[in-house]
Amino acid sequence: MSRTARTASAALTVALALGVSACGGSGGDDVAADAKQTLTVWAMGAEGEKLAEVAEVYEKANPNITVKVTPVGWDVAHQKLVSAAAAGTMPDVAQMGGSYMGEFAELGVLEPVDTKTFDKGDFFPAGWSQGEVDGTAYGVPWYVDTRVLYYRTDLAKKAGVDKAPADWQEMRSLAAAYQEKAGTKWGLSIQPSGLDTVQNFYPFLYSAGGAILDDKGEAVIDSPEAVTALKEYGAYFEKGLSDKSVQPGYDVVKDFGNGRVPMFFGGPWHVTLLDEGQPQIKGKWAVAPVPAGTSSVSMAGGSSLVVSKDSEHKAAATAFIEYLTDTEGQADWYERTKDLPANTAAWDSGKLADDANLQVFKQQMDTAKSSPSTARLTEITDKVDQAIAKVTQGKASAEDALKTAQSEIEGLVKQ
Repeated sequence: MSRTARTASAALTVALALGVSACGGSGGDDVAADAKQTLTVWAMGAEGEKLAEVAEVYEKANPNITVKVTPVGWDVAHQKLVSAAAAGTMPDVAQMGGSYMGEFAELGVLEPVDTKTFDKGDFFPAGWSQGEVDGTAYGVPWYVDTRVLYYRTDLAKKAGVDKAPADWQEMRSLAAAYQEKAGTKWGLSIQPSGLDTVQNFYPFLYSAGGAILDDKGEAVIDSPEAVTALKEYGAYFEKGLSDKSVQPGYDVVKDFGNGRVPMFFGGPWHVTLLDEGQPQIKGKWAVAPVPAGTSSVSMAGGSSLVVSKDSEHKAAATAFIEYLTDTEGQADWYERTKDLPANTAAWDSGKLADDANLQVFKQQMDTAKSSPSTARLTEITDKVDQAIAKVTQGKASAEDALKTAQSEIEGLVKQ
């Protein structure tokens, strides 16, 4: 599922900023970590349901602490956080994706991470950077995800190929061979247009050495590297290797199972979906790192845990987050949810260490790149979505589409 939400409009953001300034801090002293108290925690989607189970375990070991977990649907999470920030009623702890971080850090409602408690060296670099804004860490990585290549090994052998594609040339050749020799409908499933198309484009963009914004926050989407990536992405549609008209809600897992689609970029949750939903192809598929352009780099996703600046329970909140993100807590969370641990030490034993498919995700996370933490990220990536659609539908060249996106994004980052 997409973990990206719509950001507030400029007018709402200004109003919210004024509201937060008016609210100010809580004015009370921080309660000691072991004092009797109640922590309020918001977590999204399935994580919100599972976290309540973990909270019960934590309460037994810490009888003075009551953890009140509120599950929040991803479809309403952003607006609830916006409203809470404006009213000065943020929970003590909240789950926050990278697409939110820049916005809420800019509004001044997040407490910087206690870097004496949390060591960035314990986490995947891309996981940690998702919680950073302008060099300050506001979120502790809770779980991570990335995209790798899923491919049908049985159909690849039928097409005369016995190994995963290592680079762009091999991937495009395999896509054509799947169609010509194995009789598949398509060669590779990638999104042609619509909301968050950029997530399918990131493995191409990053592997080419491109980016949307550079380290200074300036737009660079029309760089030669980005143009090269979009040309390669568009070639799949131009040559009929990918479908130009994928409908919203399309289920690639089904078509992967029936052989219409032999390759796609997917996240760790697809392992479970395939094992449980497509048992007929067990042993007939595998995962591999993103085929390289100049290198193999995929997108980094996941969520962090943040503490409200107004919280009167910062010490207890920090202790609870430490419990969730240390090696033992991360391994337990994986068993409950199959969310990939952000703490790298959790990968050293158990199923995470023994499962070859999961180790591919770890390998990919070692080089993965996170999206820039900026308050207007969603508006910015929407411009990239539009550029991709122009190319996949044959309405513009990669150069022209990205030149337009560059101009539009420059306007957004300067506002």
